[in-house]
Amino acid sequence: MDTLGLPISIESLLHGQAVEWERLEFKKGWNPQAVLHTICAFANDFHNLGGGYIVVGIEEQNGRPQLPPVGLNPNQLDAIQKEILRLGHNAIQPSYHPRSVPVTWQGQTILVIWAPAGETRPYRAKVNLSETGNEWREYIRKQSSTVVARNDDLKELVSLTATVPFDDRYNQQAKLGDLSLRLIEEFLHEVGSELAEQVAQLPMETIGRQMNIAGGPSEAPFPKNIGLMMFNEHPEKFFPVTQIDVVYFPDDPGGDVFEEKEFKGPLHRIIRDALSHIQRNYLKQTVIKHPDRAKADRLWNYPYAAIEEAMVNAIYHRSYEIREPVEVRITPEELVILSFPGPDRSITMADIAAGNAVSRRYRNRRIGEFLKELELTEGRSTGIRKIKRAIAQNGSPDPVFQTDDDRSYFLVRFPVHPKSVRQREAIGYRKEEHVQAHDEAYVTGEVAGEVTGEVTALLRVLLNAPLSRSTAQRALNLKGQANFRERYLDPAMAEGWVEMTQPDSPRSPTQKYRLTDTGRKILEKKL
Repeated sequence: MDTLGLPISIESLLHGQAVEWERLEFKKGWNPQAVLHTICAFANDFHNLGGGYIVVGIEEQNGRPQLPPVGLNPNQLDAIQKEILRLGHNAIQPSYHPRSVPVTWQGQTILVIWAPAGETRPYRAKVNLSETGNEWREYIRKQSSTVVARNDDLKELVSLTATVPFDDRYNQQAKLGDLSLRLIEEFLHEVGSELAEQVAQLPMETIGRQMNIAGGPSEAPFPKNIGLMMFNEHPEKFFPVTQIDVVYFPDDPGGDVFEEKEFKGPLHRIIRDALSHIQRNYLKQTVIKHPDRAKADRLWNYPYAAIEEAMVNAIYHRSYEIREPVEVRITPEELVILSFPGPDRSITMADIAAGNAVSRRYRNRRIGEFLKELELTEGRSTGIRKIKRAIAQNGSPDPVFQTDDDRSYFLVRFPVHPKSVRQREAIGYRKEEHVQAHDEAYVTGEVAGEVTGEVTALLRVLLNAPLSRSTAQRALNLKGQANFRERYLDPAMAEGWVEMTQPDSPRSPTQKYRLTDTGRKILEKKL
């Protein structure tokens, strides 16, 4: 079966690991009228989520797929795909053509229809496909349902005419050769797309169109901005100051001494590299022992999960037409993440402070789509709630979310954990040599972090030989990359028990992870 054209793996799609359920619809059998209306709704992309997927041949119950699939008769596929092409010409205005991909899944043949957000919305479709049907309506998605756009929804949809988010626009200052085949291949391997195995034999125009990172007329195709942001080694050439600046002030921002590091490159790489730099150098765990009980309190000056979510949100929601970096400022008292511009005016500061911010519009729908596939974000306005949950679990002070009346910027301020500060002051941490001695104590195991069951399992897997991230994850029988990193890999690396085999090239496709000497000692104690 031809499986080209899907940017994510079937496993991720069917199990909802990279796509929200409102971007998925399952059909037990082929119903051209119902499929047409949903294609129209995904093309209209009312919430700027990036379109969606229709899976034909799988029954659903309460929005969830019922497996094993019912399947389709393979002899029907050619006729169905021709009908989809005909519907795109004759039953949708303006013309719109999704990509349909036959897939063999659990022994059955299913058809996956990928309907990216259209570029000439609003779209409308025939209400009835009978010969006498001549009524047309605009369709949109409301949660997991396809409905006719009416009243205020219709007015809002019409107002979106020819409005395409910046990251989904063609870049006429670039050429297809500016897209890196190596970066595309790495991405497809990471998300488990079957396209990865064949991408090296395909022309760049074919790859770009199938991944929806390029388009335009066949005689003059152009990459889209999202393609250059994700799959060019130097996107700052096309979008100046696309970078993350991490600045550390050991005393205070007014002091003469500071450390600064810039991170440039593809968006997903700079997110991971900047987070790794912050985690290695500025996130410290404090262990407080109590004379009246055996269990010690363990806390972080800043919880990594909160910093990660705020960083990803800054890259996701910033404007790439504004020439300002995402800036991270770290002092002994706080960690601040600043991006431009601020949130949509429809979101009140009271909602943000309460963790109830829900946006109807996403500035960069395609960036969000790719970051979800890499499991770097969930989307759907969950970021602030995740930040506050991580802060509460660490016992840290509440974060501060700040913008101005013009929504020209957005700032997230994380105060340092007060017990972390007091503990450091109590043992003389204001002196640089004491800080260094304490950090070395962590590395040598004199002050050991918590050896959880998950970390122990990872250490055992790595005992005999270095392994790649995917191999180690499979050895632990884990499916979710985010869960593996958060509960297994990141804690082990933060404590110095696991290290990269190529620390200077953290995104290398041949990167592996191995036990350190300290990690072996920790494991010996557990065995």
